[in-house]
Amino acid sequence: MSDRTHTGDGGPSHVSDIIAPLPRVSIQAFCETVEIARLIEQVTADRRMEKAHVKVQMGGGAAATEAYKTAPTPNVIIIEGDASRARLLETLEKLAEVCDAGTKVVVIGQVNDVPLYRELMRQGVSEYLVPPFGVIDMVRALSEIFRAPGADPVGRTVAFVGAKGGVGASTVAHNAAWAIARQLKLDSVVVDLDLAFGTAGLDFNQDPPQGIAEVVFAPDRLDSALVDRLLSKCTEQLSLLAAPSTLDRVYDFHEDVFDPLLDILRANAPCSVLDVPHIWTAWSRRALIAADEVVIVAGPDLANLRNAKNLIDLLKAARPNDAPMRLVLNQVAVPKRAEIKVADFCKALDVEPSAVIAFDPALFGAAANNGQMIAEASPGHKVNETFTDLARKITGRSEARATKRSLLEPLKARMNWKKAG
Repeated sequence: MSDRTHTGDGGPSHVSDIIAPLPRVSIQAFCETVEIARLIEQVTADRRMEKAHVKVQMGGGAAATEAYKTAPTPNVIIIEGDASRARLLETLEKLAEVCDAGTKVVVIGQVNDVPLYRELMRQGVSEYLVPPFGVIDMVRALSEIFRAPGADPVGRTVAFVGAKGGVGASTVAHNAAWAIARQLKLDSVVVDLDLAFGTAGLDFNQDPPQGIAEVVFAPDRLDSALVDRLLSKCTEQLSLLAAPSTLDRVYDFHEDVFDPLLDILRANAPCSVLDVPHIWTAWSRRALIAADEVVIVAGPDLANLRNAKNLIDLLKAARPNDAPMRLVLNQVAVPKRAEIKVADFCKALDVEPSAVIAFDPALFGAAANNGQMIAEASPGHKVNETFTDLARKITGRSEARATKRSLLEPLKARMNWKKAG
């Protein structure tokens, strides 16, 4: 349990922080105010809460105590208290008498009171939050309850998808992953989700006998040890989970088929790059919504513009508490081809491009035919800087560099909080 309270300005928190999705747990909230009840309802809509079953009701701690006299307690109880320290402690004492063993309790208080916080921790409360705070603060607090003490940070998943077939989304994804591993020195895994026609094996010059097919067709055997055996080593810090790229069977999956795999990768790999094929199925939609970052790769024409807008609109609605989708414009400036100008394309989508990559068939064609990344085929080419910059953006490295936060900032914030208490 972290020794802090969560406070904020009521707005969205820094969304680049990686928050693990909650497991399949039951959560019941007992609120005193409409504002907190409304906020928790918004929390339930967050993508990381999809597996959790949340029920919100009014009445505070008194209602919770009464409810659990005759009913089993859920995995997590959220209690909103008032400004009285004595009443809050009395309420929790009564609640403890009817709580089942193992139930976690989150308290939403009214005052930033350090002695009270320490007393609550002593009594076994899992977290104490003080308004105002945002949706993400609440999601993070709930997520951390289920993180094992001393667990490694949760890995980041980045999904690449093309707005249209043939725009080079896989090529961009693979070269960005290469830059993450080689330039940023971050252990990474490329996951080729195009089981029928995936090109990751060809691009990295790998032909592993096993790959992602073993994951989806033998789910009962899936664990971190199996995934580790299925990974093909591309470089010291880059591994590949390859697609079979065969047509001897069809690949119609249930929407949650890749959930166990992604959970394992989150726990074991700092960065996972998902190469999502240009198809629209329940599982591909789910993979995009569940990713920490989504990169849409598009060409500068009308069909790409329409499709990119549709993707952005849908994902924005499904991921209201996440960072905006990133846009990469690829194959720009094809000779004698009518194109939408980059500025006009981005203005129509109301996004700034994370990368603009010029059309260069000789460079990209030679690398693809040799099973190489651009950095291998032409180390001095300027497009490698573009991929490295994109790698920094999708891993949060560029934002951290840009803000230049003082190392003393967390300490100063903590000192101010103690003074307030």
